[in-house]
Amino acid sequence: MNRFSDLERFADRTALIASDGQQYSYKWLLEYGDAVAQQAAPRSLVFLIGSNTPQCIAGYVGFIRRGVVPVLINHTVSQEMIDQLVDAYKPEYVFHPNADGEYELSQLASSPNGESATALPLVASLPPSNQPCSSQLYPELGLILTTSGSTGSPKFVRLTYENLFSNAESIAEYLEIASDDRAITTLPMTYSYGLSIINSHLISGACIILTDAPIIGKDFWTLFKGQNPTTFGGVPFVYDMLKKLRFARMNCPSLKYITQAGGHLSAELVKEFEDVCKQKGIKFIVMYGQTEATARMAYMPWDKLEGRENSIGIAIPGGEFFLIDDNGAVIDQPDVPGELCYRGPNVSLGYATCREELAKGDDNGGVLHTGDVAKRDAEGFYYIVGRKKRFLKIFGNRVNLDEVQELLLKRGIEAACVGKDDAMKVYVVTGTDCNAVRQLLAELTHLNQSAFTVLNIDAIPRNDAGKILYSKLEN
Repeated sequence: MNRFSDLERFADRTALIASDGQQYSYKWLLEYGDAVAQQAAPRSLVFLIGSNTPQCIAGYVGFIRRGVVPVLINHTVSQEMIDQLVDAYKPEYVFHPNADGEYELSQLASSPNGESATALPLVASLPPSNQPCSSQLYPELGLILTTSGSTGSPKFVRLTYENLFSNAESIAEYLEIASDDRAITTLPMTYSYGLSIINSHLISGACIILTDAPIIGKDFWTLFKGQNPTTFGGVPFVYDMLKKLRFARMNCPSLKYITQAGGHLSAELVKEFEDVCKQKGIKFIVMYGQTEATARMAYMPWDKLEGRENSIGIAIPGGEFFLIDDNGAVIDQPDVPGELCYRGPNVSLGYATCREELAKGDDNGGVLHTGDVAKRDAEGFYYIVGRKKRFLKIFGNRVNLDEVQELLLKRGIEAACVGKDDAMKVYVVTGTDCNAVRQLLAELTHLNQSAFTVLNIDAIPRNDAGKILYSKLEN
């Protein structure tokens, strides 16, 4: 299954719009991408140092079409980390179209306007000291993604072509993506949620408006107003920013629907955007997913959201959820919490930490144990109630760290909670009264203040997708 192999049928349609407004057709996308990919041997490994540019998207499409396996790495990752990843994975090539003179230029392809030729950056072979090992890639391996929005470790997710395109097809189906849709990027292409938006729109012949500009910046909204997108997606951090930007007062007549995934959005904020979108005639669709299932596993039909603002909804087309107890038995009764498991063709092969592990087969067998604790109501809608590993025992009481963060956020306090049993650490931004927070925590949890250590930091560490980087905080 390789849905990028038939994109020629959209040749004359606009595929991409760059941040400067330049339009790129599907014909250009395929010419550029194929010319780049033809420089690499099929079933070789390439590091694609990616950003939201036409050249990166085209290179990615070309690699997938040719059977070259890309490892997507955000362009903001340090050179030191890239060097470590090169040592671990031994790729045959690196593709970085934004590198200024770092690589030679080779083959030619038509420019966007067809009037002149544009030199393509070479897919550069690595120096002799970094020659790849002899490990073969698993035959169905198609793409490798980091488990977070930014690469902080050598742990990646191994995805097949079926994973990639079955998920894109499911998303396109339930969102009813049409060829006249225009999605604007709010997330990096190297992040699974951001990439799934790109994939689902490309297989539908739709257009993607590309930008790396932050949603809080003027450049993003200038591009937005000039290109009239019909949709965008956002993680919770994006919606927090939209609230601060007073999205309710914005005039966005081109928007047909917006999506939310990449973490839990509070029921209060879901309700707020639900109401705002109803007033604007926009569909607001809440979703749930993990990179380990390519991108998305669940969605809440927009017309079923009212009264279920805390729900992740139902499984995507082609997938199914089930809950298991601590002994692994399936839970059939409603409103009984258990670990949320998912079965579907988008479930990844498993993880890898080095080149040799890219030869491994399917570790998951089509079933993903999400690590989230959930319950299912009598109507079949699912609700996340916690994270198996995000709990502490405080004086014998089980405390959900994510719930504590949400309680504080409701009171205007941005926090990140980590720690060990009987010793929770709560990080808050500089200027926040630590003693007042500790007293508030005692009131909210009915636990003694001695259980909490509250510390000031300059900023809560987050990845490119806005998720908190708990590994950067001291437990």
